[in-house]
Amino acid sequence: MDHTTFQHLLSPAGQEILLTAVALSPKESDFLIHFQSLSRRYPPDLTRAALETAILRREAAVKFPYADQLYLTRQAMEQASSHEVSSYRAERFRSFSYLADLGCSIGGDTFSLAKIAPTLGIDIDPVRLSMASANLHSFGLSENAQLVRLDLTCPLPIRSGSAALFFDPARRANHHRLFSVQQYQPPLSTIRDWLPHYPALGVKISPGVDLSELIGYDAEVEFISLHGELKEAVLWFGGLKTAFRRATILPGAFQLSANLPDHSPGSTSHLSDPKSILYEPDPAVMRAGLVTTLAEILDASQFDPDIAYLTSETLSPTPFARAWKIEDWFPFQLKRLRTYLRQHHIGQVTVKKRGSPLEPDFLIHQLRLTGDQERVVVLTQLKHEPIILICIRV
Repeated sequence: MDHTTFQHLLSPAGQEILLTAVALSPKESDFLIHFQSLSRRYPPDLTRAALETAILRREAAVKFPYADQLYLTRQAMEQASSHEVSSYRAERFRSFSYLADLGCSIGGDTFSLAKIAPTLGIDIDPVRLSMASANLHSFGLSENAQLVRLDLTCPLPIRSGSAALFFDPARRANHHRLFSVQQYQPPLSTIRDWLPHYPALGVKISPGVDLSELIGYDAEVEFISLHGELKEAVLWFGGLKTAFRRATILPGAFQLSANLPDHSPGSTSHLSDPKSILYEPDPAVMRAGLVTTLAEILDASQFDPDIAYLTSETLSPTPFARAWKIEDWFPFQLKRLRTYLRQHHIGQVTVKKRGSPLEPDFLIHQLRLTGDQERVVVLTQLKHEPIILICIRV
């Protein structure tokens, strides 16, 4: 959708077409059918824009409780943080009186920041800025947010030291993910020009970031998961930095942090055979490198220095890990596993794995199960040797 078409979509005629499109509850798969039907009554460019908006609003409902009022593009929707994440993240800026959202796109983070303090939104894309303006108006936030079109590689129009910054560089190009922080648009290195002048800075990055690329940046690295799914990572600089690493579990927020690097990978301390309880740490805990920190809290041990499973004698309920009761375990042998499951009348299994090359579907096919009992079969390693855990859901 170009800028002119979007402005037409905001007109009374465009809004009429949009309401018609929304009433169809369209999906991406049936776009062509609806387009052919509606374009007989309305201009094709507006019909396309209205249908695209209606489809994206439907898809965006999993991220935004107010998706039915948004204007957005597919790439902007895919990159945007969910409302729960952006609202949580904005709270760290609570002590600042003026904020800037750099790379504001359609305004997903600007909404949350503008509720905290007056916010300047900057983006280079005129269509996304117009969408952000319309979105902010819909939620009554226009008076607390100003939008400016600017290339972020140019000097910022913000007086030095007067604002805390949030930077969300583009991590997609031509519908493909950009994995290196130097491929971001603009690249992460852009912040080196900002830090001397705006020391309070948060940067949203990919949760799959190569941590070696962050060496040399004096920042807290926070990994955030939502409903058990790793969503994003944030770098916090200057006055926003509160730890070395942090894992945040939403909804909550439940936080686990460390002021020093966790124990080095490959350490053989605190290893044990499987005990009564199996813990699988939340992915934010694993990415933050806080598995051994969590083990100390739970009085738990690892089976293997390279595997992020923990075990303990007693169950300690925690938001930082899922837990199962270990019914039995033994060295990996397909024949022994099949015999065990048949003897215990186990006809349905969920296969989990960490450190095993076997595919769950292939293993289930090989087991040829019968019976009315259900178990969780975990394929993992004990001190670099393959083992099987038979578990019951807690």
